[in-house]
Amino acid sequence: MDNENTVTTDKIVQDFKIVLADAEELLRATASEAGGKVSAARERVEESLRRAKMKLADAEDAVVFKAKQTARAADEYVHDNPWRAVGIAGAVGLVLGLLIGRR
Repeated sequence: MDNENTVTTDKIVQDFKIVLADAEELLRATASEAGGKVSAARERVEESLRRAKMKLADAEDAVVFKAKQTARAADEYVHDNPWRAVGIAGAVGLVLGLLIGRR
């Protein structure tokens, strides 16, 4: 379940980056447009983009922190239970080998 959350969070971060890039491109494309409404809209969008970039950076930091925490926990488990870890790795390898061999 936790791995699914990480994958989902990574996908959201990636999609969010694409949206930000598209919005920045739109701002550049409308840079030559004049008018009070256009200028006000551009300012609001620029402010929203700035806030979104900050939130994206925070989300990335959270994902990196969680990944490091998970890796640290796995490392501690392997050091505390080396034979159990070897057994689990062997079982996973066997299952993967059987699944690949079926194809």
